[in-house]
This record gives sequence, structure tokens and C-alpha cells, in this order.
Amino acid sequence: MAAAERRQAILEALCVRRHETRENLAREFGVTKRTIESDVVILSLAYPIYTTQGTGGGIHVMDGFYLSKRQLNDKEIAFLEKLLPALSGEDRRTMLGIIQTIKGGKGIVQH
Repeated sequence: MAAAERRQAILEALCVRRHETRENLAREFGVTKRTIESDVVILSLAYPIYTTQGTGGGIHVMDGFYLSKRQLNDKEIAFLEKLLPALSGEDRRTMLGIIQTIKGGKGIVQH
């Protein structure tokens, strides 16, 4: 797993769990605690993530912050577009709406 993918996965995990220890994250992602610390520093530059010491300490995401939507990669978007010919009616309109939302309305092919 590349560093950027790992950081995204750490962010997603924190948004679900709200709190985690560097030890648990290091074990989960197969990296050192120092790597997790570096990842958290980088993530905290763009997201409301902070650390605390002592009992109950660890890595936290601020209350009220959630990732609004998961980003799909190009392969996943291409797969959704590949499904379009098999859909019709409301199902087709729904799938087109999903793809347009993901792509920001750019480059949609009306199959």
C-alpha cells in the first residue's frame, strides 16, 4: 500500500472509530509507530486530527467531522460506466446521476 493510500485509509478509519492508538494503527497497516506518527502529522495539515497523551490518549478526529463521500478511482468509475448499457429507465437515470456526482458532471458518456 502506497503512503497516500495508507493515509486515506487511516483517515477513513478515524472517521468511523473517532479515536485510535498509534500502536493499533501501526499493527493494522503493517508499518511502524513512527510511520503512523508521520502520517498523522501530514493528515493533520488538511484535516481536523489531533493527538492526546495519557490514559484515553491517542489519535482523534474532531467531533462533527466526517468524510462527506468516498472517492472512487478511475477503474471503479469505468466499471460503473460499463454497467450502463445493461440498465434502463429509472435504474439508468440513477446510475448516470451517481456517475455525474462522482465526476462533477464532466465527461459523462450517455450510452
